[in-house]
Amino acid sequence: MSQKALLIESKGGPFVLKDRAIPTPGAGDLLVKVHAVGLNPVDWKIQAYGIFVDEYPAVLGSDIAGEVEAVGEGVEKFKKGDRVFLQGPYRGRWGGFQQYMVQPAEIVAKIPSNISYSEAATIPVAWVCAAIGLFAPKEIGAGLEPPFDRKAHYKGQTALVVGGSASVGQYAIQLFKLAGFSEIITYAARKHTAHLTSLGATHVVDRAETPLTGSALRSAIQKITSADIKIVLDAVCSEEAQQASYEVLVPGGTLVTLLNPTVKETSTDKRVLHVLGTVVPPENRAFGKVLFENLEGLVADGLIVANRFEDLPGGLGGIVNGLERMKRNEVSGIKLVAHPLET
Repeated sequence: MSQKALLIESKGGPFVLKDRAIPTPGAGDLLVKVHAVGLNPVDWKIQAYGIFVDEYPAVLGSDIAGEVEAVGEGVEKFKKGDRVFLQGPYRGRWGGFQQYMVQPAEIVAKIPSNISYSEAATIPVAWVCAAIGLFAPKEIGAGLEPPFDRKAHYKGQTALVVGGSASVGQYAIQLFKLAGFSEIITYAARKHTAHLTSLGATHVVDRAETPLTGSALRSAIQKITSADIKIVLDAVCSEEAQQASYEVLVPGGTLVTLLNPTVKETSTDKRVLHVLGTVVPPENRAFGKVLFENLEGLVADGLIVANRFEDLPGGLGGIVNGLERMKRNEVSGIKLVAHPLET
């Protein structure tokens, strides 16, 4: 049987809509019917610059929510018809820009009844990126105490999120709250203040009033608190954001960034961590399993809240226009979500 898929057939080539075979799940795998897939900046960057992917044709799309269509040998926790969400691979043939895809069951979670497929498709990639960056062991993350026991491990401490309205920033705010940080400061546009405070931010530094430099950001923070900033997550992903984030850290602090480190280091006592925000590779798989074991319960209990989203029309055909909007920086504070089965 065949399905519709949005493919890149060669490095730097355009997206094309074609038929391809529906895969068969192997041992330990699930075949997932893709009801919703969230768009991410990396999707257009892979297509435009030919980065990360070596095998073609390639199918992108890593924020996936769908329904179990079939289970592979040895899978016990899932059955046909279960609603699931997952972070798909972004380097291969089995991403979410198609109607069916295969994923190892150990890095899949069931979708709780309180959220829709569209909401579920806003969570996996950004949630994983923030959670690995902050709570994975120090070999791959900042090594903070994971908050899945629901204890306030960091009461009395202050965290900073630069770029709180970005998807990763929104989940970082929620994770800092879950970990018990008393003050969670974020640098973002004022228009997002109400939403970010609802997620757990205690203070919003308006980017329109505060230049993104270390001195300006430090001055704004000092008007809020006298506490040391020991942990910063930079979700803006620019060199200036990374440098400013680094400069507000106290000695011994850690900067978690999604961008390859470019900071001009002034202290050997500050750690700059480039997070590989995926559970797919072997080095991240053990912690990834922990993340997906806990995800359903956190969302069901309202401790992790989905991004706001916009449903795109046209099934797979609507993805290219959505990625172009992201490329032109026309999307802020929301996740674009496509529905492959509507193709």
